[in-house]
Amino acid sequence: MSGVAVVTGAAGGIGSATVRQLTADGMTVVALDLDADAASAVSPQSYALDVSNADAVDDVMGRILAQFGRIDVLVNNAGITGSQEATTAHATPVDEFDKVMAVNVRGPFLCSRAVLPSMMEAGSGHIITIASAAAIVAFPARFAYTTSKGAALQLARSIAVDYARYGIRSNAICPGMVETPMTQWRLDQPELRARMEAQIPMGRVANPDEIADAVSVLASGRLGYANGSAIVIDGGWTSL
Repeated sequence: MSGVAVVTGAAGGIGSATVRQLTADGMTVVALDLDADAASAVSPQSYALDVSNADAVDDVMGRILAQFGRIDVLVNNAGITGSQEATTAHATPVDEFDKVMAVNVRGPFLCSRAVLPSMMEAGSGHIITIASAAAIVAFPARFAYTTSKGAALQLARSIAVDYARYGIRSNAICPGMVETPMTQWRLDQPELRARMEAQIPMGRVANPDEIADAVSVLASGRLGYANGSAIVIDGGWTSL
């Protein structure tokens, strides 16, 4: 497939796997990440970007549009879990809650807002937001993260409802536990890994390529009638 895709949080586990897959699919992929060097390592087309900074988002998306003339696919992948202080509602510091919401909700909003006018003009486009299984079921003692991912899913659905008439689709992917640098500190603890994997019917956590595969299928248009969907990829965990 052809076209221009933009991936936020592109240097992370799911992000870098997504860049590799979409590139292999034949798309021109622009990698965006807070870490400029890490972004350039995954794609020759890259920019440093804090997705929570409105001016920076508008500037970078404007540069991409000026260079390529279009953005066909936006993958809202940048996300954080919050520090170990971000636990239950009453115990989570306000600044920790704000940090998580800034990246996980404000970020997809700003990036989507920046690309939608050009997609409307083109009469096509696809926004794919990486939410989480936490958007379906609440993760215990991860109040800020769970709240943000629930909001990210509804963001994807709201865009689907409002922009379908312009030929634009919006879907969310909701991964369960994935082996990435962000989760490694948990998965490196044998007892914690065993306890997590015991709760997953398939008996293992996902690898980033399995999430990137789902992005690839959506980006290809092969699921052309999917709009406002929450595609859960969790080994069966939320089915229990």
